[in-house]
Amino acid sequence: MDKLRLVYEQTRRAIWMSHLDTMRTLQRAIKRAGIPIRYSEGFNPHELISILLPLSVGTASLCQIADIRVREDVDIAALPAQLTAVMPEGIRVTDCYENAMKPAELKWMRVNGTWEYDTADTETVAAKCRELFAAPVEVMRKTKRGEGLFTVTEHVRDLTFTAGDGIVTVEGIVSCAEPVVNPELLTAAVRTHLPDCAPDGGRFCRMALYRADGTPYR
Repeated sequence: MDKLRLVYEQTRRAIWMSHLDTMRTLQRAIKRAGIPIRYSEGFNPHELISILLPLSVGTASLCQIADIRVREDVDIAALPAQLTAVMPEGIRVTDCYENAMKPAELKWMRVNGTWEYDTADTETVAAKCRELFAAPVEVMRKTKRGEGLFTVTEHVRDLTFTAGDGIVTVEGIVSCAEPVVNPELLTAAVRTHLPDCAPDGGRFCRMALYRADGTPYR
């Protein structure tokens, strides 16, 4: 036993943790739980932990993944409960397993979002959003090389917009590899192309991960 994959939820107050804070939290929890983590070699050894898809601040997730390496065999079945017991509010380890798929096999992510409205008619908003995203939609997107127009509809699928009492629920599948599509780009597209339908608040949650062929990623 060497490489293990942890699956964890990051919700409630934990959505406001930065990527660096989340990494430090995992490191502390692994130490407190007595997990025999493997360290890198060299002058500045560090725990061998890697978060596969760092989470944007303010976004929740039910399917976060962290890969770790251990020095000796551990009880995989007991490990989720051991780690959850020493985690802060909002982080819960739900699974641990060996023989994980390679990061390059990850392609899609299912997301669920809630847009909040104080006064707008949500049935009208949902209908206009369906019409908007039925055609190509461009939005400004920041990358390491700068800012430019990005056709977000080329990298999302199965989008639905459902009206509720003061909310519109947004569900769909977005690319999370080559390119990575932050679901907040959907909100940005509405603000740009349908300013009258721009939400007064809301946030997204990652629900599940998939391979390129649509089968579950694990």
